[in-house]
Amino acid sequence: MIDIIREFIDIVLHIDVHIQQWVTDYRTWTYLILFIIIFMETGLVVTPFLPGDSLLFAAGAVAAMPNEPLHLPYLILLMLIAAFGGDNTNYLFGRKLGKTVYEKNYRFIRREYLDKTHAFYEKHGGKTLIIARFMPIIRTFAPFVAGVGTMRYPRFLSFSITGNVLWVFSFSLAGYFFGSIPYVKENFSLVIVTIILVSLLPMVIAVIKNQLGKRRKNS
Repeated sequence: MIDIIREFIDIVLHIDVHIQQWVTDYRTWTYLILFIIIFMETGLVVTPFLPGDSLLFAAGAVAAMPNEPLHLPYLILLMLIAAFGGDNTNYLFGRKLGKTVYEKNYRFIRREYLDKTHAFYEKHGGKTLIIARFMPIIRTFAPFVAGVGTMRYPRFLSFSITGNVLWVFSFSLAGYFFGSIPYVKENFSLVIVTIILVSLLPMVIAVIKNQLGKRRKNS
C-alpha cells in the first residue's frame, strides 16, 4: 500500500514527465488516457484523489513542446467533454443513489466530504459548481450533492458548462504559455505543488473558519 502511495505521489509531482512518456509510448492514444483520468476525477465520487488541475497544466505544457502529437485545440475540446461528461454522470448518480449514500457511511465515499460540500452549497448556492471546479475533492462531490439536492437540471447545466469552460481553458492555457518557460521547466515539481496548495487553500480557510466558529459558540 505504501509503495502504491509513493508511486502515486511520484506521478503527481512529475506528471509532465509521465505525460511525455505516455506520448512516447502511446502517441495520440495519450488523449484517451488524459480523458479517462479527467472523467474519473470528476465523474466518480470514489476517485477524488486523481490529479485534475496539475494534469491539465502539465498536458498544456507538453502540447507546447515542438514535434509532440498533442495539439492544444484537440486537448481542450476533449478535456471539456471529459469534465462535462463526468459532471453529468456524477449528477445522475446523485439523483438516483444520493439519499441512500447519505444514510450510510461507505468506506470509499467519505461522509465528511459530502457534508463539507453540502455546507459549501448552503453558503454559495448554485455557483458552488463554478467555484468547486477549482477546488480538489469538492469539485468531485459538488455535482453529486447537486443531484442529491435535486437541483433542476437546466440550472445545473448552466453552472456546469461555465465552470468546466473556465477550468479547462485556464489551466490548459496556463500550461501551454508558461510551461515552456525555463524556470518553470526546471522547477516543474515545485510548480505542481504550488498549484495543489493554492487550489486547496479555499478549503483549508473554510475549515479554519468553521473551527473558529465552533469555538466561539462553545466559549
